[in-house]
Amino acid sequence: MTGETIAATVPWTARAPGAVHDTLDGADAFAAVFDAYFGEIHAYAAQRLGPDIAEDIVAETFLTAFRKRDRYDPSRAGVRAWLYGIATNLIGKHRRLEARTLRALGRCGADTDAPGHEESVAVRVSAQSLRPELAAALAELDRRDRDVLLLVALAGLSHDEIATALGIPYGTVGSRLSRARKKLRGRLGEVRGDG
Repeated sequence: MTGETIAATVPWTARAPGAVHDTLDGADAFAAVFDAYFGEIHAYAAQRLGPDIAEDIVAETFLTAFRKRDRYDPSRAGVRAWLYGIATNLIGKHRRLEARTLRALGRCGADTDAPGHEESVAVRVSAQSLRPELAAALAELDRRDRDVLLLVALAGLSHDEIATALGIPYGTVGSRLSRARKKLRGRLGEVRGDG
C-alpha cells in the first residue's frame, strides 16, 4: 500500500511535532504539519530528483495530503511516514529522470582541483571521490530497492516507517535494504579495486 493509498483509506487526526491540536481538521492544524515537514520532504525530493523537480514533488505531496487529510489514520502511520510515502510514490512517476540523473552523475569524474599531492591523495580516498561511482551504482539498483535504501539514507526513516510509507511488509524492507547494500558494496568494491 503506497502513501497515497494510505491517504485514500484512513482519517486525518494526527499531530505535528510540537503542535497542540487534538485533530488536524482545520487549516491551522494542516499548516503546522506543512511547517514541520516541508523542509525535510523537499530535501528528500531534491536529493532524489534535483531542486527543480523537487518543488513540484513537494507541492503535489502536500496537496495530496491536504485533499486526503480526512482519511489519514495515525494508528497506521505517523504523519512523517505518510508524507514520505506520498512523496516516494510521486517520485516514482519520475523514475526515468532519477535513473538518468544518477547515470549522468556516475559519468562525472572526481574533483581534481586539489593543488598538492597530499590533497590529491586525500581526495582519492574520501567519500567525495566516490560520489560518481555511488550515483552509478544507485542507478543500477532495482527501483524498489533504491526507494528503501534512500528512505533510510536520505530521510532516516525506520523500517516500520518505510513499511508503512511504501505499503510493504516489514520483512520486505529488511530484505530490500540488505540486497541494495550488498549490490552497492559489490559495485563500490569493484570500483576501488579498479582504481
